[in-house]
Amino acid sequence: MVAQGSFAALLLGLAAIAEQIRDELDLSLAAVGAILAAPTFGSIATVLAWGALADRIGERAVISTGLGVAAAAMVATAFAGSALALGAGLAVAGIFGVSANAASGRAVVSWFRRDERGLALGLRHMSTPLGGAAAAALLPVAAGAGGLEAAFLALAAALAAGSLAAFLGFRRPPPAAAEDIAVAAMPRPGALRDRGIWTVSLGSASVVLAQISLLSFIALYLHEERGWSVTAAALALAAVQLGGAVARVAAGVWSDRSGSRLRPLRLIALWTAVALAVATLLLGGPDAVAAAGLAVAAVLSMAGNGVSFAAVAEMTGPTRVGTALGLQNTVLAVAVAVASPLFGALAGLLSWTTAFAITSVYPLVGWWLLRRLEARRRPGATA
Repeated sequence: MVAQGSFAALLLGLAAIAEQIRDELDLSLAAVGAILAAPTFGSIATVLAWGALADRIGERAVISTGLGVAAAAMVATAFAGSALALGAGLAVAGIFGVSANAASGRAVVSWFRRDERGLALGLRHMSTPLGGAAAAALLPVAAGAGGLEAAFLALAAALAAGSLAAFLGFRRPPPAAAEDIAVAAMPRPGALRDRGIWTVSLGSASVVLAQISLLSFIALYLHEERGWSVTAAALALAAVQLGGAVARVAAGVWSDRSGSRLRPLRLIALWTAVALAVATLLLGGPDAVAAAGLAVAAVLSMAGNGVSFAAVAEMTGPTRVGTALGLQNTVLAVAVAVASPLFGALAGLLSWTTAFAITSVYPLVGWWLLRRLEARRRPGATA
């Protein structure tokens, strides 16, 4: 959780100091958007490779090394003298920091039995919004006290802490847990050719499109369209992040107790679509009603992340878990990179209401894909 949370602080925390980045470097909004997206685009290029490497040499070496290099990159970024150098430094941090994503998921899967894995992965994914929330709260304070240099050095310290935690904390999993994965996984093709893994990845990515759209624009919508203060809108977003963290753990426990991963994922996708469609209809109502509708939809959209990782891990053998999770991370990272620009374009060209309405359709695609996959699997299958 510390390793994953430290990288989440980088990915999700930069938005909190976007105004300082724009002012200090005199950038356009488009340029600021490119800067904020730099770590994500860097991560897309290497997350699959990090997962495959974890299968070969283990999580401890992969995460501690990757986060350590990312911390060094952020130290260099703190002293960048131009927007180009800043973007390059952030991209390098993303290239190496994403080692925590696939490899930390592999570690959790390796250590816990199947009836504990949903909860464990839910806790691991809980660290993402918590890391983002901590960064959003602390980075503006650091930037206010010492400028962007201080904020980036704070992120470097967080990444270094994640690297140290991985080096000190990871051990080889107990043999019983590894055997559990081997027993749970049916004989399947390689991870990159497994249709089931691709289906779960694409299905969960469909929900992530809605998730990132909501998380990226709820605060801006409440501020620009509803007249909320910047502080009030930020607090609303923080409340959504905390709600999503709790929902991830609850969904993990649900999947453990139900003995299924696909059914909870499918229902979460459906509920997200319905909740967002209802929230769209409520946008014409009072502020509190409109905000509550969007908040419920956003929390639901965040609930299934850990469960989707458990589903993918249990579709493959213990020697390919890292590769499978790396593939899923790649698909999700593409969805994350696309979601905000797509929603922004829809809201700008059409309207906020139309953008939210179109976004409500994305999870339905995930529900349809997961429903087809669940129908193809035999009764009693692990996912």
